Amino acid sequence: MNLVLWCIYAAVTLFAIIFSGLREFHMLQLNGYKTPEHSWWMKKNIKRYIPLIIFLVIQLMLLPLERVLTLDCEKHVLNTSKLRLAYGITGFLTAANIGIAIANKPGKKFKKPLVYTARVKRMLVTFFILIALIFTGAFVCADRVDYKGAWRFTNVLPFVFTGAALYLTPILVPLSNLINKPIEKSVQRWYINDAKRILREMPSLHKIGITGSYGKTSMKFYLSELLGSQYETLKTPESFNTPMGVTITVRRDLKPTHEYFICEMGARRVHEIKELCDIANPQDGIITSVGPQHLETFGSVDNVLNTKFELADAVQATGGKIYLNGDNELIRKKAPEYKNRILYGLQEGNDYRATDISVSDRGTEFTVTTPGGESFRYSMKLLGEHNVQNVLGAIAYCHGLGIALEKLALPVKRIAAVPHRLQLLDKGGNMTFIDDAYNSNPSGCRAALNVLGLFDACRILVTPGMVELGAKQEELNYEFGQEAAKACDYIVLVGKNQTVPIYNGIKDAGYNMDQVFVADSLNEALTKVQAYQTSKKKIVLLENDLPDNY
Repeated sequence: MNLVLWCIYAAVTLFAIIFSGLREFHMLQLNGYKTPEHSWWMKKNIKRYIPLIIFLVIQLMLLPLERVLTLDCEKHVLNTSKLRLAYGITGFLTAANIGIAIANKPGKKFKKPLVYTARVKRMLVTFFILIALIFTGAFVCADRVDYKGAWRFTNVLPFVFTGAALYLTPILVPLSNLINKPIEKSVQRWYINDAKRILREMPSLHKIGITGSYGKTSMKFYLSELLGSQYETLKTPESFNTPMGVTITVRRDLKPTHEYFICEMGARRVHEIKELCDIANPQDGIITSVGPQHLETFGSVDNVLNTKFELADAVQATGGKIYLNGDNELIRKKAPEYKNRILYGLQEGNDYRATDISVSDRGTEFTVTTPGGESFRYSMKLLGEHNVQNVLGAIAYCHGLGIALEKLALPVKRIAAVPHRLQLLDKGGNMTFIDDAYNSNPSGCRAALNVLGLFDACRILVTPGMVELGAKQEELNYEFGQEAAKACDYIVLVGKNQTVPIYNGIKDAGYNMDQVFVADSLNEALTKVQAYQTSKKKIVLLENDLPDNY
């Protein structure tokens, strides 16, 4: 086998490794850099790795040709039959590697593209060191001879090593993450300690933690609007609800003039809220909900409940107040364990209660009654009863600080929909979108269908369904399909495999299946929506938008 041929094969393979590796790093980043979670994701998406497994097996088929070039030291005779077979297999694998490079080439548009953070750059260095070691090993393992003026390998190990580097890239990427783990922990520890120092040096800053299976981001936005009308307030932006997200916010955005810091706290595993509380040290907290969210990593709803209440434990230890959604059955049962609890909700028995709710496609009106018997009527642009619940929680907290109910009237009226959470987008013409793309839980999906039902229009649902619900995922998606059948004129499902339970739920509800369409992508789904002919205006509910790793 010619040395030049190996160099060509190695160059093609290296390009494929770069493109394939970046795609794997993107998926690892979307999975939160958590190797166990990424491994589970790889197992779930095993189909995408089948071609690499096949090519690796073919590559290993070269090993029986260990001495492809068998040289008689005296006669210098080539074993041409073995050589032709080796050339054929190598040519096929070179073409396959070109195909892998093309399939993973940069340029594809992602909803959330790979961000080249300092952590990703460090992992890339480790990854390419591993690749360099494999390529070096490939060359070192080669037996080389000068045959008629050209360097040739007398074994196939260089080709096997080189190809294996590509086909094992999905393993080498998380391996890079594991190798770097001690470094990353040290880096994170330094940044987190620096954030803690900044917070310690602002003793007058009042810190509020917000968590929940759903509703926490909306609560954060609403509370920020209300508090911001009276005080200098900082909130964690977007989905910065992880330890490093909170740390970045504190180090980058917190100023000496800030009086309140609203810290959204997310979790996918037990004790992750405690970890966030150790950083932010909140004096008060709000728990918006507890439900079947991220069950694949939590394992059970009880684990979800106990993890969310780690915020209540932290607040109770400091003597602060914990505001709880008293309409949530799980929260209501656990609430008596906490002395400084304040319940809010729509049902009787809550300390702060919203009643006389009037909902239309133009907004919502409701009356708030305080524990002391005061009452005030509010109006807002937000749609749906479930939004009343979160706004009520924000009102309760502000009133607990001493802000009069009437002073909150204008801020409540100013509250706008959180982006991608039941956000009304009027595109003009004959179509309006309700963008609920960041919603992915059973309660939120039901609330979204209720909002859709407010409109006297052609009601269209576009959804890929819900994920990360563990063993209940199929059951909950089936129920979602049955509820959608009652509320929608047309239903467009995104993803043939993902939406099977929803499809079955719709079918079993006796829905006209001619009005159901299953699309391969969101673009195809929206094209289908555009094609529907109707005399009424179209109201299109975009319910959940799965990230690129689904």
